[in-house]
Amino acid sequence: MSADPGGSPRASDAAILATDLGRQFDGRWAVRHLHLAVQPGEIYGFLGQNGAGKTTTIRMLAGLLRPSAGVVRIGGHDLHSDRRAVQQCLGVVLDTPPLYDHLTGRQHGALVGNLWGVPRELRDRRLAALCDALQLTEQLDEPCRSYSHGTRKKVHLAAVLATNPRVLLLDEPTTGLDPLSVRRLKDLLRAESQRGTAILCSTHVLETAEVLCHRLGILHGGTLRAEGLPAELRAAAGGASLEDVFLQATAAPIEPRADDPAAR
Repeated sequence: MSADPGGSPRASDAAILATDLGRQFDGRWAVRHLHLAVQPGEIYGFLGQNGAGKTTTIRMLAGLLRPSAGVVRIGGHDLHSDRRAVQQCLGVVLDTPPLYDHLTGRQHGALVGNLWGVPRELRDRRLAALCDALQLTEQLDEPCRSYSHGTRKKVHLAAVLATNPRVLLLDEPTTGLDPLSVRRLKDLLRAESQRGTAILCSTHVLETAEVLCHRLGILHGGTLRAEGLPAELRAAAGGASLEDVFLQATAAPIEPRADDPAAR
């Protein structure tokens, strides 16, 4: 079931659910008391300045970083007690994709598909269609070490999408992409959303967030300072632009909570 972009999210239906999520590094909270609920078919834009905690959050949701507090459920499964079920429904594309330089792009796609248990014929058909959409076909048989950062990201994105994930986590997916590739990526993500995939996407590009995402969350100092539909956020700020909304949300001083060692 696709999410209604104008409806209120319900935790019971969420494909991505984080409850009181937090992570400490050296006794300081990088992310704290974070609550997120992303519905099937929803594209949720995660905004914040450098160091706000976006990548830390995505790595916790992906199971790559153990939370210091809180619970994560992906596709209805507890991340830490049912990791195998989570891995079967989850796709992750980080800002630096994990490609083996000695493999070709086609071999990388085959490797990812095999790890997820996708039948070869189905995998190859999906990968071919995705690479065509991202204009990668001519580069698929070249070694990954020859790829630019943007091409590496597109190759890994195609490989991940070919596994048909129900939940997709993207960390700065447009970084390093040319304008045409950004447009094609937006079209792909909209198509994934229409198929019912829940997508959480961190980005610094406000224009991309505003035109692509159903809802937005603005992270500042490891806490969620604002959340809602783009139109709701603008209206709450007196009709301001999304840029103004972002600047207002991230201008407030970061005050330590009572459970933060910095407050003692």
